[in-house]
Amino acid sequence: MRLLLAEDEKSLSKALTVILEKNNYAVDAAYDGVEALDYLATGQYDGMILDVMMPRMDGIAVLKTIRARGNNLPVLMLTAKAEIDDRVMGLDCGANDYLTKPFDTKELLARIRAMTRAQSGGSNAVLTMGNISLDRTTFELSSPTGSFRLANKEFQVMELLMCHPRQLISTEMMMEKIWGLDSDAEINVVWAYISYLRKKLTALGANIKIKASRNAGYSLEVAE
Repeated sequence: MRLLLAEDEKSLSKALTVILEKNNYAVDAAYDGVEALDYLATGQYDGMILDVMMPRMDGIAVLKTIRARGNNLPVLMLTAKAEIDDRVMGLDCGANDYLTKPFDTKELLARIRAMTRAQSGGSNAVLTMGNISLDRTTFELSSPTGSFRLANKEFQVMELLMCHPRQLISTEMMMEKIWGLDSDAEINVVWAYISYLRKKLTALGANIKIKASRNAGYSLEVAE
């Protein structure tokens, strides 16, 4: 799951990026409102963490702009202000939720999970296909015979496939969603992580498989 973090305080941005990546999110960081809009214009995201007070363009202006463009991306507003009027303004402009600084990391992660589940129509944190389940809270891939705790990129690849069962996902889409537009990674890194996941699925006795379509991408299918 890919997030855009728009926060001008670089020390806080770096700390949040580390926390989010440790919890298996892919993160792009923008440091002002104009840069945030540039990222949104070129990348695909599952959610956005948006600070209110930023240079060049503040968070409220950014939010108004993306909603005016018809973009329904889930947005969690961060603000140092606790006044009720500021919260109401953010929600009225289309924010999905808000969090006042300073905040607890566990609450931030819980609110991100809640808003992204609501956007995708999910009712819980567990994805299931066949005899395989993926817990988005513990990052465990499991079957009746055992489980593996997936590493960051493994989890993100498996989550993307399980969120779109039987749908072809291009290698380029995986690169953009998981490694990001600014990544120096080569495209064959996707094949490597698909290989890791296939080995784990085999070890778990999975009745689903990751199917490769030549020069097109990958899909999660029921094993024949």
